Amino acid sequence: MSTVTSDYSAKDITALEGLEPVRKRPGMYIGGVGSAGLHHLVWEIVDNSVDEAMNGHATEIKVTLHKDGRTVTVSDNGRGIPVDKHPKTKKPALEMVLTILHAGGKFDSNNYKTAGGLHGVGASVVNALSKELIATVRRDGVQYQMTFSKGAVTSPLKKLPGAIRGTGTTITFTPDPTIFPKTEFESEIIRNRLETASFLHRGLKVTYVDEPAGTQETFLHEQGIIDYLAKVVKARQTHPIHDTPFSLRKEDGQRIEISLLWSDSTDEHVRSYVNGIPTGDGGTHEHGFRSGLTKAVRNYIETHALTPRGVKINHEDIREGVVAIVSIFISDPQFQGQTKDRLNNADAQSHVESALRPLLEQWLNNNRSVGDQIVARIIAAARAREASRAASEAVSRKGGAKRTALPGKLSDCLASGREQSELFIVEGDSAGGSAKQGRDRNYQAILPLRGKVLNTENVPLKKLLENKEIEDLVTAIGCGIGPGFNLANLRYHRVILLADADSDGHHITTLLLTFFYRHLQPLIAAGHLYIALPPLFRIDIGKETYWAADEPDRERILKKHVGRAKPEITRFKGLGEMMPQVLWNTTLNPKTRRLMRVEIDDHLETDRVISDLMGRDASARFRFIMDRAEDAEEIDV
Repeated sequence: MSTVTSDYSAKDITALEGLEPVRKRPGMYIGGVGSAGLHHLVWEIVDNSVDEAMNGHATEIKVTLHKDGRTVTVSDNGRGIPVDKHPKTKKPALEMVLTILHAGGKFDSNNYKTAGGLHGVGASVVNALSKELIATVRRDGVQYQMTFSKGAVTSPLKKLPGAIRGTGTTITFTPDPTIFPKTEFESEIIRNRLETASFLHRGLKVTYVDEPAGTQETFLHEQGIIDYLAKVVKARQTHPIHDTPFSLRKEDGQRIEISLLWSDSTDEHVRSYVNGIPTGDGGTHEHGFRSGLTKAVRNYIETHALTPRGVKINHEDIREGVVAIVSIFISDPQFQGQTKDRLNNADAQSHVESALRPLLEQWLNNNRSVGDQIVARIIAAARAREASRAASEAVSRKGGAKRTALPGKLSDCLASGREQSELFIVEGDSAGGSAKQGRDRNYQAILPLRGKVLNTENVPLKKLLENKEIEDLVTAIGCGIGPGFNLANLRYHRVILLADADSDGHHITTLLLTFFYRHLQPLIAAGHLYIALPPLFRIDIGKETYWAADEPDRERILKKHVGRAKPEITRFKGLGEMMPQVLWNTTLNPKTRRLMRVEIDDHLETDRVISDLMGRDASARFRFIMDRAEDAEEIDV
C-alpha cells in the first residue's frame, strides 16, 4: 500500500446545482445526445400535454416543426401550468416547473390520476438542454409568458396585453447545439409518434404542422387501438388468419386496453404502452400479456382436445404470428430510467394477465371457427419449429465450432479467443481475395459471400436455413439462429459488414442488416455489429493522396485544396480492384479505418422502415422513392 499522502480532499468535491447536472450528463436524463435523445425532448413536452388530456383537462394538442427544422412548438388546451407564486420559494410555479428538477404537479394524485411523467424532471430537462425556450400560459382570461436559455430565466413572468379566451400551455424550444451534434429534427419520427398518441387516446385531436414541408395533418381515431392494430398489420405487410381481432377495454382501478390477432408472420410483434408512453423494452405489463395469452390458448386447446398426437406445443408456437397492441394506464408507473423504455411495476403483470386470460378464453370458445383456425396455425408453427430444430443445431456452433466444421470459404484468424477478433463479411471472391491478403491474419477473419444475399424479410426459418450463404454466415458467427441462438457462442468480438461504397454495395448492406435485425437482433443489441466505410474515391494532388467516402466528401477535399496541383481522381468500381495494402490502409487498419456501429434507437421505427424497404408490398417502396425523388441529385446506375 502506498504511504504517499493523497491530494484528494474536500475541495475536489463538486456539487452541481440547479440544472447543471442535466447539462453535464444529459445521457442520464434523455438517454444520449444522438437522434433518440434529441427527439426525446419533443416527447417530454408532448407527454405533458397528453397527461392533461388523459385526465380529462384537454381535448386538443398541436405540434409545429418550424421552418428552421430545429425549433418545435407544443400547444394544448389544458388547464395551463399555474403561474401564481409558490408559498415556500416565492417563485412563480411556471418557473419552478421549468428550472427545478423534481418540481411538478404529478406527485399529488388529486391533480393527475394517471400520467406518463411522475418524476417532475421532463420539462426542466428540456429547458436545460435548449438554447432558447419560451413558455406561454393561458389562464383566467390572461396570457402569461416567460423565456429561458440553457435552463436560466432570461425574462421574468409577464402578462401579455389583450384578453384571451380558453386555457392551455404553449412551449417553444430550440435544442442547444453545444449539447447536440445535430439539432435538426426528423419530421417523420415526430409525425409517427403523434399519430400513435391519437390511437392510444381515443377522441384526442392531435394536429401536426410541418412548416419545412408546408403540410398539416390532424389525427383523430375514435376506435383507438383497434384502428392502430389495423395500421400495424398493414404496415408489416402480414395477413391476418382471422377477420375480427380480439379486443378488450377494462377499467377496474387500472385501465387496460388490448387488441390482438394472429397473422401469417413468423415472428411475434407486440407494441406496449404505459400511460401513452411507448415501452420499447417491454416490462411487467408485457410479461402479463404473454402469460395471459398463453394460458388462455392452452386452456382452449385442452378443453377441446385439439393437440395432435406427437406434437408438443410451447409458448413460442402459441405466440408466433401474434400482432398486438397493449396499452395500460396506472397511477404510479415505475419505469427503468428516465427514458421510460421498460415498466417495473410488479403488480402490472398480474393485473394484465387476470384481465386478458378469462376474456380471451371466452372469446375463443364463443368463436369456435376462429379459435380452431388459430390452433391450426399454432400446430403448424410447432411442426415447423421441430423441423427446423435439427437444421438449426447443424449450423449452431455450441461451445465453439471446430475449425473443420467452419465454412470452406472462411479465412479464419489465428487467435483462438473472441476478444478483439473481427469477422469481415465481404461481397464476392474478388473483394474477399484483396481482404484476405490485406488483413492482419492474427485477429481478422474474412468471409466472402456470393453476390447479393437472400432478402430474409418474411422468409420462414426453415427456408432460410436452406440457403447456403446464410448457412455459412450463421456457422461462421457461431451463435446459431432461431430457438438455438446463444450469444455466448459468438466467435468474434466484432462482426463487420464490408461492401462496396456504391449503390450496389449499399443494397447488399441493407440485405444483410435485414437478416441481422430479423434473426440475430441480440447481436446488434450487444453492440457487436458494425458497418465498414471504405472510400469511393482516391484523390491524388501533387505528392499527396486523399480518400473520399462519397461525392460530398470528394467535393470537400477538392475545395480545401483548390489552387494546388491538378487533382487526379479515381473512382473505385469495387473493393476487388483495390490493392491489398490500400484496402488495409483505408478500411481494415484499426488506426485509420472508419467503422460505424449498428444501433437501434427506435425499434418501432426500425421495424417500419425495414418492412417498407424489404417487404412484399412494392407500393411502400414506390412511395419512398417518389417522396425523395427531388433529393436525388445523381443516380448511380
